[in-house]
Order: sequence, then C-alpha cells, then structure tokens
Amino acid sequence: MHATLTDHARCLFGDEYRPTPPCGRQHDEDFFIEELTFADADAILAMLRELCPSLVDGYLPVRIRNLAYRLVLLQRPDEPELMREAAGSLYSHGPDWDDIAADLERRADVLDAAAQARLRPMFRATAGPQPQ
Repeated sequence: MHATLTDHARCLFGDEYRPTPPCGRQHDEDFFIEELTFADADAILAMLRELCPSLVDGYLPVRIRNLAYRLVLLQRPDEPELMREAAGSLYSHGPDWDDIAADLERRADVLDAAAQARLRPMFRATAGPQPQ
C-alpha cells in the first residue's frame, strides 16, 4: 500500500510536476478508486491540490477528478468555496457537466447569502445604536 492517496495517484497516473518515484507494486485503478471512495476529505483535497494545482492541469483523468470532488462535497456539503472549486473543474472539462457546475455555484451563493444574513444581526448588535 502507498503511504498516501496522493502517492497512489502519482504512481498510477503520473505527475506533471515531479517525477514519479519507482514503485514495484501492482497498480490497479479499481483498487485506487476503492481507496479514494473511503478517503477523508483532507486526503482527497491534498491529492487534488498537489497533482492538479491549477485546477485544469495534471494527469489525473477527468473521471477521477469528478469523483474526487463529488466525494469531498459529500463530506463537506456546506463549504461554498469548495463548491466553486468543484464547479470550476467541471466547467474546464467540457460542457457535459455545465448544468451541475452551475447548480454548485447557485448552492454556494445560497450558502454565502445565508451566512451573511446570520452575520448582519450580530454586526448590528455590536455596532451601537441604530438610527431610527
């Protein structure tokens, strides 16, 4: 077994930015997908950010990126910036997922608006007397 999900992905798919270290293990994409499926969000994000730092680069296949973002969003459903990052990845890989990407952006906007609405009363309460 590889030390990290990133190491496993690097061995299986390569790395655009650094050489792939020699590895004598058998590499099976099905086993990698199983490991990805049960990885925590931090491990998945580390893999995505190390192997695809500019969102549209790297050697990870599109199907792996899409699955990785889907799994992260299932674990962290209330993070607007993460939703926008996933949407950007979907937009960059063709129009097939544009509707899903647009929905992610709408959901992120709703979450941001809700967070702002929660902050407004707190700000008013600490801002002093309000004009009448």
